Amino acid sequence: MTGYIAQMGDTWDLLSLAFYGNEKHVLILITANPAYSDTVVFEGGEVLAVPEIETETPATLPPWRR
Repeated sequence: MTGYIAQMGDTWDLLSLAFYGNEKHVLILITANPAYSDTVVFEGGEVLAVPEIETETPATLPPWRR
C-alpha cells in the first residue's frame, strides 16, 4: 500500500484513473480511506492510502500493448 497527499480538486474517480488506469476502482480507494468516504472533492493535504491491486491484462490485447 502506498500513500498519496491529495491535491486541491482531486476526486475519487480522478484518483482511480490516475492510480489504476480506470475509474471503476473508486470503491477500493474509498474503502481504504473511510475517514474521507463522504468527501466528493478534496481540499488538498489529505493523506490517502492507495492499495495495490492486481489488474488483469486481456488476452485479446496485442503483445506490444500488454
